[in-house]
Amino acid sequence: MDLPIVIGLAIGALLVGSLVTWLIITKALKTRSERIVKEAEAEAEVIKKDKILQAKEKFLQLRAEHEKEINSRNARMVNAENKLKQKETNLSQRIEEQSRKKKEVEAIRENLTAQLEIVEKKTEEVNKAHKQQVEQLEAISGMSGDEAKEMLIESMKAEAKTEAMSYINDIMDDARINANKEAKRIVLQTVQRVATETAIENSVTIFHIDSDEMKGRIIGREGRNIRALEAATGVEIIVDDTPEAIVLSAFDPMRREIARLALHQLVTDGRIHPARIEEVVNKVRKQVEEEILETGKRTAIDLGIHGLHSELIKLVGKMKYRSSYGQNLLQHSRETANLCAIMATELGLNAKRAKRAGLLHDIGKVSDEDPELPHAILGMKLAEKYKEKPDICNAIGAHHDEVEMTTMIAPIVQVCDAISGARPGARREIIEAYIKRLKDLENLALSYPGVLKTYAIQAGRELRVIVGAEKTSDKEAEELSYDIARKIQTEMTYPGQVKITVIRETRAISYAK
Repeated sequence: MDLPIVIGLAIGALLVGSLVTWLIITKALKTRSERIVKEAEAEAEVIKKDKILQAKEKFLQLRAEHEKEINSRNARMVNAENKLKQKETNLSQRIEEQSRKKKEVEAIRENLTAQLEIVEKKTEEVNKAHKQQVEQLEAISGMSGDEAKEMLIESMKAEAKTEAMSYINDIMDDARINANKEAKRIVLQTVQRVATETAIENSVTIFHIDSDEMKGRIIGREGRNIRALEAATGVEIIVDDTPEAIVLSAFDPMRREIARLALHQLVTDGRIHPARIEEVVNKVRKQVEEEILETGKRTAIDLGIHGLHSELIKLVGKMKYRSSYGQNLLQHSRETANLCAIMATELGLNAKRAKRAGLLHDIGKVSDEDPELPHAILGMKLAEKYKEKPDICNAIGAHHDEVEMTTMIAPIVQVCDAISGARPGARREIIEAYIKRLKDLENLALSYPGVLKTYAIQAGRELRVIVGAEKTSDKEAEELSYDIARKIQTEMTYPGQVKITVIRETRAISYAK
């Protein structure tokens, strides 16, 4: 066959095959699309049914909630209606009760009006009868009613004055007895409730060392270390044959404490030479100043005293390193503060104010300002400077009678200061000074004319003076007691107070033969 014919047949066959293939694919696609449409319609029907079911369930749920809310609202309305009906019932009952009471009150008022008219009639009758009796009495006695009334009043005045004087005397006697008992009770109860440790201060401190070899290092070459230490601290350092001990001697406890702490650091460190000594002493001095401030704060917190000026807190802390007749000043001030608080409470006064004044009453002893002033006056000026209340300032200044007492806190502070300082064991003096003070008391009283014997008892807190009855009268005995007290105050120094008792007795002696 010819090539063109073959090619034409091939192309024709190809076209026929393509047409057949297209027809087959078209039919298959149509069949598949119809199947997909049917599946989609079926799925849509299922979704439609589900949505319808969900809508029905939601409708039923909303319907149930709506019915529930309606039922609840109806129940509340029913409850409100019931309450309203109950209130209407109660109101009706109250109205009826008020009406009934009103009728009763009107009946009582009518009854009282009738009785009042009867009483007025009776009163008129009684007044008439009384007037007739008065006229008869005036006629019989020859005196008018006003004159008789004045005579009766004068008689009753004299009788009442006599009874009042007797009653006043009884009250005064009873008050004296009860006041004495009450004062003793308050003082005893106050002392019993305060238990403060008593620290007796000495003028020396013992510093212990591990071995005597350290003494040579402390002394240094030709004594330069010990001289540097004494110059830096102001303390006399005594190195003697006492085994494993060095004595620090000074009247100022703060200086002794600085020297003790400095020695402890030097011995522990091992480097002991003049430059190191000065460095350590300066460091220890700052530590002690910080400790003073901390001690003041802790004391104020322990006593429940707030709002103290920082300078007053520092002065309170300094009391730790001061003593008064051997008694530690801080312990004495704490004890006085507690005593003041208890006594003020017993007397119905402000316990916080009293405690504050008791703590600050001796701050003048630790201040470096104006040492020529008495410590009570100086303490008062410091309290005024740092804005303390006037009653507290007065209590500080008056606790040794250097200013006039203007408040009730002042005598409490004075009494509690004496209780703390004069109780047995609180203070001590050198035995020679103690004996000399007692002898001076006795000799001072013996210098007065008419005095026979004198005895100083109770550690010098009481002086008994025996006078001759033929030379001294009772009035002169009272004057002698006052004169001796004034002379002791002006010429002698003593802790607390001294009671002067002048004894005058008359003896009648006869003999049976």
